[in-house]
Amino acid sequence: RVPAHVAGRSEAQVRLNLSLDWPVGERASGAIRYATDPGTHVALRLSNHDSQTFGTHMYGATVARVNRADYPHRMKLDPHSLIRPRRKIVGMSAVLLPFEQSGEIDWRSFRNQVQRTAVVGLTPAVNMDTGYANLIDDDVRRRVLRETREVLGSQPFVAGAFVGDTPGSPFAFETYSRQIDWISSAGGMPVIFQSYGLTGQSEEAIITSYQQIGSLCDRFIGFELGTMFAPFGKIYSLDVYRGLMGVPQCIGAKHSSLSRELEWQRIILRDQVRPDFHVFTGNDLAIDMVMYGSDYLLGLSAFAPDLFAKRDAYWESGDSRFYELNDQLQYLGFLAFRDPVPAYKHSAAMFQKLRGWIESDLTHPRSPKRPDSDREILQTILNGLGPSLAD
Repeated sequence: RVPAHVAGRSEAQVRLNLSLDWPVGERASGAIRYATDPGTHVALRLSNHDSQTFGTHMYGATVARVNRADYPHRMKLDPHSLIRPRRKIVGMSAVLLPFEQSGEIDWRSFRNQVQRTAVVGLTPAVNMDTGYANLIDDDVRRRVLRETREVLGSQPFVAGAFVGDTPGSPFAFETYSRQIDWISSAGGMPVIFQSYGLTGQSEEAIITSYQQIGSLCDRFIGFELGTMFAPFGKIYSLDVYRGLMGVPQCIGAKHSSLSRELEWQRIILRDQVRPDFHVFTGNDLAIDMVMYGSDYLLGLSAFAPDLFAKRDAYWESGDSRFYELNDQLQYLGFLAFRDPVPAYKHSAAMFQKLRGWIESDLTHPRSPKRPDSDREILQTILNGLGPSLAD
């Protein structure tokens, strides 16, 4: 009820205890910003989760109850209940763009990597962060698409649609349109990289932008990218994520926050709203998210697509070897994806050279490097994976 001392005012800020409509019977101290006009939108901010805004309504002086199911970020998560044994995992693996010692792109090794990924049953993902999407120019981008199509024939692949802009730029619909056209013409499915112009908009405008993108192609994959990977990235609110699931052409979204909690929230929301929507984990520090219902589009799998495919098969068949192989691959991920995170591409090049897949572990000149001492550690990890490679 509107307190007497603020009745009649157009807007007020009050403090009160709220009995929320949650089975756990939780009570939380919060602040409601409200107006006395019927139908006004108000924002509820809870003191124990003040980074999250809840949209609700007010009719006169009555505040509508928050529906717990609509906001999984307030749920008491039970991850064990999400585990899905013997599920067939959809695996997409980023492809490293290798360089020769001369500094030129090693196109022969790139083609081999695309083929190596597809032959084990994973979908190659090119022009992604692992392929230096934000560092290469359009000529290289287009050649990557041509080379990939020549290698794969009619087999599927996905490719990053990247727009390089600057803070404060408007949403570059025409540039996205051109990138999507290149990918679609090569027979690939676009993965929509974020940009300053896309993520700098209001939440409603972000959803509208994805709807516009949907008008350009039959199918695409969204992408949430944490700023530890790129400064233009953004992890969306669940309201935006729900809106993304409402775009029929969007078949899934890669989630790269490196947070289990945020990804579990998306799995729960997906199950409620659109069960056929793919949550593609991009969490290279928690590759076992596939146990809980995520699929994956990972950079770590570029180190060993053969072993990721084997791990996935173990899970589908209920083979206990899944756990040990997953642990070993995760150990590799912890090393490779430490700060600075973008230097994982150098780790990938080192590892692939140790495997005899490429001749040089040189990376893009503007990409951060790892110390030479990493090679010995990577060799130790590779030795530990030997039994799995021999199976």
